[in-house]
Amino acid sequence: MVNASTLLGVVLVARHGDRFSTVYQNPSTYDSVQGYLTPLGASQEYELGQFLRNTYLNPQSPSYIQGINTDVVDVDQLYVRADAGGGDVILDSAYALMQGLYPPTPQSCITLGNGKVVTSPLGGYQYVPVESLEFWQAPSLTSWMDCNYFQANLVRLYSGVAFNANAAAAAPFLQAVEPYLNGMNNSYLNMWNIYDYLNVQYTHNQTFYNWLPKTLMEQARYYANIHQQTIFTDSLPNGIGQVAIRTLWPEIFWTLGNMTLANNTVKLALTEVDYKPFISMFNTTNATVTDPDIAGIVDYASVVAFELSQNTQGQYNVAMKFKNGTNDSAFRPLKMWGNDSVVLKTLKHRLDWTTINTTNNWCFSCNQTILRGCSVFNFSNDPYLNPTSIGNH
Repeated sequence: MVNASTLLGVVLVARHGDRFSTVYQNPSTYDSVQGYLTPLGASQEYELGQFLRNTYLNPQSPSYIQGINTDVVDVDQLYVRADAGGGDVILDSAYALMQGLYPPTPQSCITLGNGKVVTSPLGGYQYVPVESLEFWQAPSLTSWMDCNYFQANLVRLYSGVAFNANAAAAAPFLQAVEPYLNGMNNSYLNMWNIYDYLNVQYTHNQTFYNWLPKTLMEQARYYANIHQQTIFTDSLPNGIGQVAIRTLWPEIFWTLGNMTLANNTVKLALTEVDYKPFISMFNTTNATVTDPDIAGIVDYASVVAFELSQNTQGQYNVAMKFKNGTNDSAFRPLKMWGNDSVVLKTLKHRLDWTTINTTNNWCFSCNQTILRGCSVFNFSNDPYLNPTSIGNH
C-alpha cells in the first residue's frame, strides 16, 4: 500500500491527566498550584500517546507525517514542552504521553567499540526531552495568573447580568449539593472548586462515589462548564478573557511556519497545559459556533491537533482536530470560522494581532509591572501603566 498522506507536521496542545488532589483556584485571581499525576492520569496520557502514534507515526495511516521516524525517536523531530509550576501533573503527563508515542523498543540500542550491543533500560525505553517551563520563567503557559487586567475583568463579570442569571439558575443545584461539600463555600462564584472537589472525590473515593447521586455530578459539570466558558472567553479575540490562548498562539504559529521550511527538522510539537487555553482557543477560532458542545472544560488527556499539509497549488493549509479525553475513540474535525481548513497565512492574519508574544508584551497587556519578571522593564514613561507620567511630557 502506498500512503497518500500529505501531512508535513502537527502541532498538538494536550491537557494533563487525572490528578489526586483538589486544586483550589482563587475565584478572585484564578491563581492555583498544580496537583500530582495519578496512575489513572498516567494511563490516560499513555493511551493518548498510543492514539497519536497510531494516527501520525503509522505509515499506513492517512494522517501519517511524512518522513517522521516511526520506531526509534529522532529527538530533533520533536519539540515538547510542559507547564512545570507547583505539582508535577502537567510535566509528568507529557512524559507519560511520550511513552505511548514512542514505546520501548529493542532498536533503542548502541553498539560499543568492542562490539557489545547495549539496549536502553526497561526493554529499550526511549528518553524524549521535555522542556519544563516554571511559573517564574515566563507567563506563556499560565498567562492569566498575576494578570491584573484579567482580575479586573473577573470583577466586571461577577457583577454582570449574565453571570448573575447563571447563578440564579444554578441556585437549586448549589443548595442540593451543599451536604456533599465538606463545608466548602457553595456559592456560584466558587463553582470551579465545587466541581473539582466533587470530581476528585467521585473518582477516587468509593464511599463518596456511592454516596453522591450521579445527577448531582452531572449538574456540577454542566454549571462548571458555563462558569468557565464565561471566564475564559471574551467578546473580542484580543480581549483579556482570551489571555490563556493569546500567549500560546505565537508558539503555534512559529512552529507551523517553520514546518514549511526546507531546513526544518521538527515534525511534531506538543505543548502540555491546563484546561483553560482550550476554552479560549475554541472561542477565538469560532469552533464553538458550529460545535457548541465543545464549549467548557475539556476532559483529562484531551488534545487539539493543528495539522499542516500542502495542496497541489503549493498552499500550506491547517486543519484543526479535537479528541475529548479517553472517552473519544477518534479525532473530531473542527471548523475554524466555518472552514474545514484554513490557509496558514490566513490563520496567522486572523489571529496574529491578538497575540502576546513576549514577557514584556504580557506585562503591558496585564498591567503588571512587578511580578513574573516585569520588574526588569521600565514602564515609568508609559501613560497606560503609569498614568502619572502623562504630566511629565
